[in-house]
Amino acid sequence: MTAINPISSTVPFDQDGEFHGFLSLPHSQEDSAWGLIQIPISVFRNGDGPTALLTGANHGDEYEGPIALQSLTHDLSAEDVQGRVIIVPYMNYPAFRAGRRISPVDGLNMNRIFPGKPDGTVTEKIADYFLNQLIPLADIVLDYHSGGKSLDFIPFAAAHLLEDKAQEAACIAAMEAFGAPYSMTLKEIDPTGMYDTAAEDAGKVFISTELGGGGSATARSAGIARRGAENILRHAGILQGEPASNGSTRIDTTGGDCFHFSPCDGMLEMLFDLEDEVAKGDTIARIWPSDRSGQKPAEVVSKESGILAARHFPGLIRLGDCLAVVAIAG
Repeated sequence: MTAINPISSTVPFDQDGEFHGFLSLPHSQEDSAWGLIQIPISVFRNGDGPTALLTGANHGDEYEGPIALQSLTHDLSAEDVQGRVIIVPYMNYPAFRAGRRISPVDGLNMNRIFPGKPDGTVTEKIADYFLNQLIPLADIVLDYHSGGKSLDFIPFAAAHLLEDKAQEAACIAAMEAFGAPYSMTLKEIDPTGMYDTAAEDAGKVFISTELGGGGSATARSAGIARRGAENILRHAGILQGEPASNGSTRIDTTGGDCFHFSPCDGMLEMLFDLEDEVAKGDTIARIWPSDRSGQKPAEVVSKESGILAARHFPGLIRLGDCLAVVAIAG
């Protein structure tokens, strides 16, 4: 017998108007035997037209997207749009409520378990619902990310290299329309199980972001996120007008030498700041021993010339942690 996903929506998707409600997921637990996980969702629909699906908190400790999307759900009205906007500010709601990257309920990373399972764990059920119920409704998908507690990024929108070059071009055009200070052509270290990959495999125009980090948001990063959402809706023809941008610098991390990982445990000393220019061969960081003094630090040398686009955020680092990303300009 085919498994059925138990998530239900309290809002309609095919009715004109403005609706705010929940994706309701039954979840029996120690302190709530017949309880529900209530994932907030808003839908704005006005006649025929394209559909945009906007999501935040795929990882629960990343806040630019949720701030921008909550603001948008408050300010937007159905009369503003031509088509439909579906907004889920807190995609991985249990992780968001806990302020954690991954769900405290089942320990799973929402952005690594697609396609999910209709009869799986909480995170798997949410992923399955998005894949089979929400993504099919969408023409364009924007999923917000930032560095969370472990990374800090320059603010950029991102699009992936794809086999379908027409689809890739549409994603890159949307990335540029977002209007972040930087626009990154990106190749994931491992795209398996990602929401990005699921949406792209479904043929959708997909854009992601990295807009800061450290487990918080700034006025600048939240403002970029909000303007980017409106720009995407204008680009899609859902809102009137043209996307507003002060110009975006193109950067690229599709080469294998952009990512730098820690060779050991220790205390991190960065020698360059975000947006600094780095030359191939520069020592970008020292890792000092955390268990004794008077010892030489390990040094991490840049394998690329470009700008420092990402860095490890906490002061302590472990073997294998992502230490830095050097992006190539142009």
